[in-house]
Amino acid sequence: MPETRRNPLAGLVLVAVTILLGIGSRRFGHWLPGFVADYAGDTLWALVAFLGIGLILPRASTWRVALLATSFSVMIEIGQLYHAPWIDSIRGTTLGALVLGHGFLWSDLACYAVGVGLGILVELAILHARSAPGI
Repeated sequence: MPETRRNPLAGLVLVAVTILLGIGSRRFGHWLPGFVADYAGDTLWALVAFLGIGLILPRASTWRVALLATSFSVMIEIGQLYHAPWIDSIRGTTLGALVLGHGFLWSDLACYAVGVGLGILVELAILHARSAPGI
């Protein structure tokens, strides 16, 4: 397996594009097929977690980044079971709602697995392309 070295500029661009797609999936969900509108946002949220952790740990293995992103996503989801005025007031802000969510859903855990899986596939494809002869 080739050494993992993530390009920070490419990572920032991927994070930005993924965030825009995720927000767009919520804002324009009425134009999307129901399944996509329902699950794209949470799937892309986990992909951003994967990409963000990859930016923070640029030399960590793909599998370590995936484990950390999955763990982070699951902890955020479980945290949605806790409701106190202070954290619900944070969730009441736009940024707080985007990061922390509102309520626990089992389906979100499946979305997180798919989002992290997409991150793994993209990263392995990029690493494979970089290690191909002549590139």
